[in-house]
Amino acid sequence: MIVVGMIAALLFLVFLFVFFSFIRLWIQALLTRADISIFNLIGMKLRNVDYGMIVRQKIALVQAGVKVTTEDLESHFLARGNVPKTATAVIAAHKAGLDLPWRTAAAIDLAGRDVLEAVRTSVNPKVIDCPDPAKGKQFLDAVCKNGIQLLAKARVTVRTKLDRLVGGATEETIIARVGQGIVKAIGSAHDHKEVLANPGLISEEVLNSGLDAQTAFEIVSIDIANLEPGENIGAKLAGDQAASDLRVAQAEAEKRRAAAVAREQEMRALVEENRAKVVEAEAQVPQAISEAFRNGHMGVMDFYNMKNVMSDTTMRNNIATMTGGSDSGTNRN
Repeated sequence: MIVVGMIAALLFLVFLFVFFSFIRLWIQALLTRADISIFNLIGMKLRNVDYGMIVRQKIALVQAGVKVTTEDLESHFLARGNVPKTATAVIAAHKAGLDLPWRTAAAIDLAGRDVLEAVRTSVNPKVIDCPDPAKGKQFLDAVCKNGIQLLAKARVTVRTKLDRLVGGATEETIIARVGQGIVKAIGSAHDHKEVLANPGLISEEVLNSGLDAQTAFEIVSIDIANLEPGENIGAKLAGDQAASDLRVAQAEAEKRRAAAVAREQEMRALVEENRAKVVEAEAQVPQAISEAFRNGHMGVMDFYNMKNVMSDTTMRNNIATMTGGSDSGTNRN
């Protein structure tokens, strides 16, 4: 009997400890109709779940009119999700009349997205700059068809689409698409003055392009915050092309000049070669005269007559040179 009494007393003490450990949370859940029994609390304690936080979030959800089970809260906690932030996001969406079930919010939170910020953006649209100044670029630059560069900066108002948040593209995609649309719109303009006079043309064209497809946001508006002319890219490109053509022409002229110089050197070498042939031929004249003497084809008088003609020719050339008529005298001779 003593042993039985001791065991009963021990069990009673354990019961009192457990009862007083969970009694306050159980009473809170009972009074707020959170539907959490004391056995649920004991089970969460054994599963190493923060039962105090689960009870508080379940009470907040029930009081806000959101239907969610304790098992869903507990499973999200065990999956390393942020239960308080997820619960706050679901409550905020419910109060704003947005359809955000607990499972969807839990999936968004486990995907690494800020579900509470997404709900806030869905209720209160936010403005993002295009291009992003944090990336070090202040303006988008595009060139009209007349060659004038325009520097543009836009402010894009977006609203989060909760149903596309999981798997949808982020803000960077919106910024990239809007920037591409602005560059395309400016590039299709014939005159930069048209764009400067009516920047709304760019906004309308970009807004009607459906750039928010497959993204987690809905583009509400696109406002051109700044638009100013830049450089004359067409003239600069034309000048660069002219300079390039000039360098090509100079290279061709230099090539032709080098070819002419080389041809001149070849002709000079050919003249020298012909002169050498003439000298060689003149050197053979005495030999031919000797051969004529030996063969009897030429006499002494013939030789002296030839010498007289040569002397007469030399004298005439000297006289023509002194009188300045060397060319005419030579031609006559």
